[in-house]
Amino acid sequence: MKKINLRVLVLTLIMALGVGFCVNDATYAEEGGENIGGTNISISPVSNVLQLASNSTYTDKIEIKNDGDNDMAVEVYAAPYSYVYSEEEDAYKLGFNNENNFTQITRWITFKDAGGSWVKKAEYTISPKSSIEVEYKITTPDNIPAGGQYGVIFAHTLTGTVSSNGIRTEASPGLVVYGRSTEGETVVKAEIRDMTIQQNVSDANGTRNNFYASAKIKNVGNVDFSVNGVMKVTGIFGGVKYETPQENARISVIPETELAVSDEWTESPNFGIYKVSWTVNAGGESQTIERLVFVNPLLVIIITIILLTFIVVLVIMLIRRRKERRSRLAV
Repeated sequence: MKKINLRVLVLTLIMALGVGFCVNDATYAEEGGENIGGTNISISPVSNVLQLASNSTYTDKIEIKNDGDNDMAVEVYAAPYSYVYSEEEDAYKLGFNNENNFTQITRWITFKDAGGSWVKKAEYTISPKSSIEVEYKITTPDNIPAGGQYGVIFAHTLTGTVSSNGIRTEASPGLVVYGRSTEGETVVKAEIRDMTIQQNVSDANGTRNNFYASAKIKNVGNVDFSVNGVMKVTGIFGGVKYETPQENARISVIPETELAVSDEWTESPNFGIYKVSWTVNAGGESQTIERLVFVNPLLVIIITIILLTFIVVLVIMLIRRRKERRSRLAV
């Protein structure tokens, strides 16, 4: 199985939220805006979720804004929205050239150019401190696959800024289109594996007592689903010390993709005994693991030995007192 090292903390692919990622020389920000080397461009909305039927047409608009001080030439086009495995980095990364059964929607998208024609790529010029509306159309064929369809509409700047070292900067904010077919069988199915709870996380800054939980989720169905991962830390005598914040608990996994969900409690305790549970819900599947964690076990052992010694001494003293009382009563 291919290894994934994408982290949850990185919010990705949630339907109405965005993440940033790079492709070649252009940077794509699903958040909807970028300011790179003086090139300031934004797009809204950042996502569109729709139901798709065969032999149908859907139209909508996007707004592209130029917050810069110069005219901006922009090329608008659609690209596949998927993950590809990188052998070099041993991880899945977002890619925009990988066509599969779930990215056919990019073939169905056209844009109305300045002359009113519907084209696959359209160019526009946006004046400084102004915006334009671009109309796009999705025309489905007679038969569309069951499940999800995923594409991204880019607004790529053609007039970038040249920095002092001669590097040309370009920006490509985008709108993600999440389509779901109304035809055929929708299969929501997840595989959850490698559930782990760790302590003493090591990184470039050294080793910490932080609690870290992770799991890998593979989408073996034909439509995206949301993943919820919650780590809960309680004291040995009760009381919740930490629980994954609700806003950080979810990611979305598209078909033919395996991602990782994780969380870390960064406020490391100095010592103690804690009960840690890690629950992952994905595509109707749920798994939970639990672990008893000793923080600074040497100190815990010393304190435990002291307490046990105190208890033993106390018991011996009580037994001696009882014997003395019995002896006095016998006399």
